[in-house]
Amino acid sequence: MTTPPEQVVVAAKPRVSPLLGLAVGVLAISTGSILVRIAQGENVPSLVIAAWRLTFAALILLPFCLARRRDELRSLNSADMRFAALSGMMLALHFATWITSLEYTSVAVSTVLVTTSPLWVALAAPFFLGERVTRPVKIGIGLALVGSVIISLGSFGGGSAPVWGSLLALLGAITAAAYLLIGRKLRVKLSLLTYVTLVYTIAALILIVLALAAGNNLLDYSAQTFFLFLLLALFPQLIGHSSFNWALGFLPVAYVTVAVISEPIGASILALLFFQEIPTPLTLLGSAFILGGLIVAGRKEIE
Repeated sequence: MTTPPEQVVVAAKPRVSPLLGLAVGVLAISTGSILVRIAQGENVPSLVIAAWRLTFAALILLPFCLARRRDELRSLNSADMRFAALSGMMLALHFATWITSLEYTSVAVSTVLVTTSPLWVALAAPFFLGERVTRPVKIGIGLALVGSVIISLGSFGGGSAPVWGSLLALLGAITAAAYLLIGRKLRVKLSLLTYVTLVYTIAALILIVLALAAGNNLLDYSAQTFFLFLLLALFPQLIGHSSFNWALGFLPVAYVTVAVISEPIGASILALLFFQEIPTPLTLLGSAFILGGLIVAGRKEIE
């Protein structure tokens, strides 16, 4: 009998619980949409926000990686580099689409839709990782799709272009899923520091090119705005995303992606406190379906 993917031991047991790492990651990543909204309120283009977030993160990591992981970097083969480049491209597209979505729809709608990434992971895992889709995952996908439709129906009154914003957030979820699936393949053979440094650097370079191609100025901003960029790099990126990437070395990808189900709750609470964004009844109902679907999808199937 073939061992189910969720029972495979992917790495030695760490000194710190991966579940604790995921909890810290969720707390940190929940600040992301709030910091982005504040930066957008200062008329900073979304691509610039994304580019500086990843650039600061990469610049912080590079000296440590070069000092401590030089041999590992030299040992990378062409296949590893191709996967790292593809992961970086997916991460860049994730931030480009998701951050832009916050210009057009509410924090609640954007974060709920972008955190459907576990469902896209579940759909792709049988083909990319050889993991079958279990019955709970199928039920979860159905619940989340119902929730997405409900949110779309209720999003017409929130934001300047809520339908477009919702589509961008969903695209952000799909690219995040691709980024996590690729990361699952690389993290079992690369250290966390090497992996995140490579991926964040590649993503930063891609976002810089996209921002410049869009005609955006990357430098003409206040010190306060650059401080916001730094906070985005430190909290949701280095602490949040890196916690998820660290957990990928010890847990199956489904468990890591399902951990993001708490982000919409934290982000929505912060949006209410900072921007007085009150979710509509349909948004709350749709969010309940999506979160319920994610919880069901993350449960082990009892056989």
